[in-house]
Amino acid sequence: MPEEQKHDDDGCIEANGKNNKKQPWKKDNKDCGPKSNEPFFSFNRPQFRFSIWFFIISIILIMLFNALYVREQQPTEKLIEYSDFKRRIIDDEIKVVHIEEEFLYGQPYYTSDEPTTQGEQRIIYKTVPVDDPGFIELLDSKGVTYYAVPQRDSGLLAFILNWIFPFAILFFVWRVLFRRVGNMGSSVMQFGQNKAQIVAEGNTGVTFNDVAGADEEKAELVEVVDFLKNPFKYTEIGGKIPKGVLLVGAPGTGKTLLARAVAGEGHVPFFRMSGSDFVEMFVGVGAARVRDLFRQAREKAPCIIFIDELDAIGKSRIAGISGNDEREQTLNQLLVEMDGFDSTNGVIILAATNRPEVLDPALLRPGRFDRQIVVDKPDLNGREAILKIHCANVKLDESVDIRTVAKTTPGFVGADLANIVNEAALLAVREGRTKVKQEDFSEAIEKAVAGLQKKNKLINQKEREIVAYHETGHALTAAFTEGSDPVQKISIVPRGLVALGYTLQTPSEDRFLLSEEELLSKIDVLLGGRAAEKIIFKSVSTGAANDLTRATDIARKMITEYGMSEKFHNVVLSQKGSPFLGDISQPGQLSREYSESTQQYVDEEVARIIDQRYNRVLDLLKEKQNLLKTISKKLLDLETIEEKEFLNIIQKAE
Repeated sequence: MPEEQKHDDDGCIEANGKNNKKQPWKKDNKDCGPKSNEPFFSFNRPQFRFSIWFFIISIILIMLFNALYVREQQPTEKLIEYSDFKRRIIDDEIKVVHIEEEFLYGQPYYTSDEPTTQGEQRIIYKTVPVDDPGFIELLDSKGVTYYAVPQRDSGLLAFILNWIFPFAILFFVWRVLFRRVGNMGSSVMQFGQNKAQIVAEGNTGVTFNDVAGADEEKAELVEVVDFLKNPFKYTEIGGKIPKGVLLVGAPGTGKTLLARAVAGEGHVPFFRMSGSDFVEMFVGVGAARVRDLFRQAREKAPCIIFIDELDAIGKSRIAGISGNDEREQTLNQLLVEMDGFDSTNGVIILAATNRPEVLDPALLRPGRFDRQIVVDKPDLNGREAILKIHCANVKLDESVDIRTVAKTTPGFVGADLANIVNEAALLAVREGRTKVKQEDFSEAIEKAVAGLQKKNKLINQKEREIVAYHETGHALTAAFTEGSDPVQKISIVPRGLVALGYTLQTPSEDRFLLSEEELLSKIDVLLGGRAAEKIIFKSVSTGAANDLTRATDIARKMITEYGMSEKFHNVVLSQKGSPFLGDISQPGQLSREYSESTQQYVDEEVARIIDQRYNRVLDLLKEKQNLLKTISKKLLDLETIEEKEFLNIIQKAE
């Protein structure tokens, strides 16, 4: 039985109250067709759109029809040799000869109207002419009628090739070229226009409630938003709002998120633009876009201008040799526009960068970017608040403790925490669960810190033993060294590109200052893996390469930056870049400001510190050698030892 159909007001055919998607006509994403009382060819139906393909297909069909029709009406042509053609003339089989440039055609009858018997097929003999001076004399002697005819072709085909096809090609080229020239012309005229995206109020979808872990930064920006809403409150007392606010911080700390929150809270036009959008291949375009941006901002005041990645156009001019490049002109124009701003006209500039050291000093002076807000990495409470925001739409198991996750992620920024929540959700789905558990967060954190697990990576037994003793050496050194971070997990499961195992340590609290003893304890833990290999296998491997690099870096900073050496106590042995070498931020272009003898002392002191701490770790692990073997053997069996089990083994041994 066919489904019951009914017509709605828009002419759409519905089946059982639902749109019938099998109908060929569409209207507003509905399946529409003619009504029952409407003729099929109605003026309300969609109009037919002409396509060049219809024209091409029609020409091909006409040519095929013409070729087949002409072939049916013409006699059969038979290609023969020239000698056979002459023989047939001599034997009076050929009475009429058509002479063409490429072929000779001969037929045994005089006209095409000559009657033939039923079933008889007329034949025209065809041959390729040769240079034969006596051929015409032969035709005259045999009384053959001969004449030359022009080259035979199709009239329709000749008309198409000679008239329609050339004009079609010219029309096509004209359309394409003029369209591109028109677009190029319009784009050239728009080069000087800024590429800022104007965000209407509320369209960002972000408010200050969506920003966590940056309470002090929000308080500074709330004042900016309040000035835009209530400027009289500030001008009445004689105060002036800062012209520009520069957000400075590491990548992922939420600088752009704060700017979007300002746009969501400000209820004013918000011009969003990246620093790279100002610079083009044409000279002067960047400066023109800066002028156009500020002109539009003045027209729509009060408003906010947000320039992301300011370092793209605001690099210092001190390090550059050339003084007339496109980027410098853009920066000069930006400086002029910001300096000419009236602090009471309601136009505020927000900018974000993670490289403040390369910015031109003229940008950072009072009167341009008056206020610099450092968006730092969140502390423990900040990480917890950020995790709660990202977990709001995630189904969590009752066992999940957000505070514990925040404690195990020191140094993580907002973007890292958002990625951990997403990875934990994906891991739960991979395991076929409907809720995220605590172990999902733990695995997501380890994946972010150490890399992806490589369980299928083939490692021979000898290397597994080396890795097990190496990681146990790290863990035991950390357990018996005062001031080191507690061990959370030991694993010999390969992760990432080169890590064959890892020892995960998490600080019990956020630390901002480290003493000399704590720095030395970090060096001890890094050298624990190499010392364990030396004790057990009487040799060392390449597995400690990264550990040695980090330990050497800490020891060198203690001498050159922290003033912790005996000879240069409280002295910083700094390095600076030369302005004639280009970008001062490039570490490869730094030159030291101390003598060669001082450099020799630094190298010798670094070697002394590393050797002293290495001997201390060797003595410690030799004393705990039985415990080292016990934990390593258990690690070889389990591949992973958690914090509680590790502490239980140590307590039982003592």
